Amino acid sequence: MAHLVFDPDEQRQLRAAARTELAGSPTLAYVLEHLAAEGIDLDECRDWEDLRAAKGLAPRDEDTAGATDVA
Repeated sequence: MAHLVFDPDEQRQLRAAARTELAGSPTLAYVLEHLAAEGIDLDECRDWEDLRAAKGLAPRDEDTAGATDVA
């Protein structure tokens, strides 16, 4: 099982960012605090193409991989 944990300085930075975001974005603050406390279970991560397939979106091709829809 792969698990990414943050060193104490990175945890402090994540918690400081969480405090900054708390008033305007409590959900983001919660996620940042959770990352600081728990790290990331890499076995539970999915790549972008898996997420696209789960949502029923077409796979990206190489020609449009870096393009944006800007008029």
